[in-house]
Amino acid sequence: MNKKFSALLLALALALSLAACGGKDAPAQDGGTAPPEINAPEDGGTDSPGSGASGESAPKKDADLAAFYASLTEGEEWPVLMSLTEDETTQELLDAYYPGLSEISTRQCGVYIAAISAAVGEIALVEAENAGDAEKVKDIFQARIDYQVGDEENPGGAWYPETIEGWKDNSYIVSHGNYVMLAVGDQAASAAESFEALFA
Repeated sequence: MNKKFSALLLALALALSLAACGGKDAPAQDGGTAPPEINAPEDGGTDSPGSGASGESAPKKDADLAAFYASLTEGEEWPVLMSLTEDETTQELLDAYYPGLSEISTRQCGVYIAAISAAVGEIALVEAENAGDAEKVKDIFQARIDYQVGDEENPGGAWYPETIEGWKDNSYIVSHGNYVMLAVGDQAASAAESFEALFA
């Protein structure tokens, strides 16, 4: 009960901070904007939005995404992240930030966003049931980046110039078979390399 109450308070605080920061609804996912230029690690193994890499090779082993997330945030300095997939109290926020994700059948799914809207930090980890769903997850992750960065007509959902630049320059989408990760923030490049290492 206490855990649910805490999660509800966090969700409420986040919703209020978004309202105070001029948060707005996420756009429809039918596209319309070109993907932003995203820096990718030099090893070439990471899918970055617009890179053309397919990431369709089957993973060599199963990966525990919850354990991976725990190890990732334990060793790196991420902003305080809150889970949108831990329980049903944050379902509304998950649907607002990642429209369509909750409708995809997944084996594992964890989405963690910065508790403070001015911080640049987000990790989303999904194991989809099949390759078609993995492609849908990648599209949803790209739509999240596009929304946060914005374009000439719509300001970025990340709102502040520094956070918009953080999303533009430090967002990575990485996939291996049915596994897909979105990492955003100063530690995102290292997170992408760690994700690659899971399947080496």
